[in-house]
Amino acid sequence: MSRKISTQVERRIYAESMGRCMNPECKVELFKDSGDIMEKAHIIPYCDTKDNSYENLIILCPNCHTNFDKNSAFSADDVEKWKKIRKAEFERFFSKEYDTFEDLKSEVVPLLLHNQAIFENYYSEDQRGLWDIFEGEVLSNNRILRKILKHNTKLIQKHSQESYSNLAIVQKFMLHIDEFEATRISKEKIRHVLFPVEINSLFGIKPLQKDFIPSVESIESLIAVLLNKGKFESIVLGIDNPYIQVKKDSSSEKIYLNDTPRLRQIYYDSNCFRKVNVRFESLNYALKVIKSRGLNFDFIEIDNLKEITVNGVKIVFIYEYCLSKVKLQQLCPEEKCVVLNLHNWNGECCISVEAYELAKEMKVTLLTLDRFYKYINGI
Repeated sequence: MSRKISTQVERRIYAESMGRCMNPECKVELFKDSGDIMEKAHIIPYCDTKDNSYENLIILCPNCHTNFDKNSAFSADDVEKWKKIRKAEFERFFSKEYDTFEDLKSEVVPLLLHNQAIFENYYSEDQRGLWDIFEGEVLSNNRILRKILKHNTKLIQKHSQESYSNLAIVQKFMLHIDEFEATRISKEKIRHVLFPVEINSLFGIKPLQKDFIPSVESIESLIAVLLNKGKFESIVLGIDNPYIQVKKDSSSEKIYLNDTPRLRQIYYDSNCFRKVNVRFESLNYALKVIKSRGLNFDFIEIDNLKEITVNGVKIVFIYEYCLSKVKLQQLCPEEKCVVLNLHNWNGECCISVEAYELAKEMKVTLLTLDRFYKYINGI
């Protein structure tokens, strides 16, 4: 009978070790700068049982392995108890359900960063020998990540459409973990489910430049929440990568408004998802046009992004397929202000004749996007 230990068993005991010797009085770290020092030990000697099962194997450091096998410093019963203790620790610690996404993030991010550092430093042809050594550490981290995420999916933003769902990203990541383990021993290591980079966005490690979430109202709601918490610093719009600057501990950070997975999660945590009235991409485009003309704009209220002033002129942004007289009456704009309909799919028909007539009486200027380009040049 072959002494080879199956891949499945190796995966289980590597993960169970959590990267440390399973002797509870030792717990030395098994991954060193020079490589791993983990050793697989048989609880009941292989020569007596030919047993390579998960139940008969434990991960030890070289010293504890030698003291057990050759020096008889520990009995088989002792070592079997170690295995049970570590298994209980693993289950208890990594089955924890966290109260908030931020709590979950504090556990997940260090593991993701550790894996990222190993990948970036060793996953190349000239470092492949070191990668083979440290890949086991990635495997161990992955198993911990899978366990943590599995028990905390309730904290992850979800949507019935997969492309709008952070939970779908997490599920893809867990599939990646499973495939990573299943192909670890394979020479070809053909992997179909690659690491989803959206995970790094979701947990605030590295932003992605994705599509904008449509709702301006959601951003306004988030600003209100941040203001209430004393975390809001500023918002920068009218650029390719608009962002909100927020306070973080003793420094500050940017929340990019096209970093979609992260922003979705922040909206979810802060209960900021709102129905779309004005599309953010259209608003940001109009503000870019203003900036491109060398003009500055100011928000009248920082948590109302739909009203600005440019050189003393108030501009109100709306998004209507066809601005009607009734809708204009509901808006009740001030005299001498400009109402810009960002909805451009309907051309000049996006403002009704009746609305234009009422606007004259109200002394208000109505603009389509096409007319806005000419108007802004004249300010």
